[in-house]
Amino acid sequence: MHPMLNIGIRAARNAGNIIIKAYENLDKVETQSKGANDYVTNVDKAAERAIIDTIQKSYPEHGIIAEESGITDGQNNDYQWVIDPLDGTTNFIKGIPHFAVSVALRVKGKTEHGVVYDPLRNELFTASRGQGAQLNGYRLRVNKLHDLDSAIIATGLPFKQKHLSENYFGMLNAIFSECGDIRRAGSAALDLVYVAAGRHDGYFELGLKPWDLAAGELIAREAGALVTDVAGGYNFFKTGNIVVANSHVLKVMLSKLRPHLTDSMK
Repeated sequence: MHPMLNIGIRAARNAGNIIIKAYENLDKVETQSKGANDYVTNVDKAAERAIIDTIQKSYPEHGIIAEESGITDGQNNDYQWVIDPLDGTTNFIKGIPHFAVSVALRVKGKTEHGVVYDPLRNELFTASRGQGAQLNGYRLRVNKLHDLDSAIIATGLPFKQKHLSENYFGMLNAIFSECGDIRRAGSAALDLVYVAAGRHDGYFELGLKPWDLAAGELIAREAGALVTDVAGGYNFFKTGNIVVANSHVLKVMLSKLRPHLTDSMK
């Protein structure tokens, strides 16, 4: 295992320990609003600090992009760690047991290592570019469906960008009319790695941030998924609009999603 991936795992586990302890005493968690339907807790901040401290002990020269503290330049910004300390904060606040830590390392604009850690289930999803994806040490592969007939498709509502609602619900209706069922669980990181693990057959969402998807999209790709934006291109880091599935299911999904795409969404 690559030393930098090991550090990412250590950082994610350290954050997970903080999250689990806090989850046992949710009445003591301090919550603030960052904006419309967007929350942060003292646990997000403490978990992020633990991740950053772990990384900087080994790689003090690396840059960091973190959800809560923003961008921290390093002496060598060719290496950037992209961090979401608690993906699924609303679930966490409400006591819904579905959230994760996401840590990725991008080198010269390409994601090289990714870690998504579900501390409640002790499920550690990892990947390094070109080395495949694993869950707790076991190899992951996406499902081999060829169409949407029985597919379980994950998604997320654009709750921070409600101006996209009309387009999104057009996309959702088009997918739902063809697929087996839809899941909306509240953690983009887990949705992505669940595709990698074959628990979901596909996933799409609009308006994500780099820290929501950086680790999970690498893990999905290394498990055999294709990852595109809604137009079928590769600007998902820029647009935040993402579609993930095996090649056959992705082709069908894109055909259903594209008619509801506007120029501002490309």
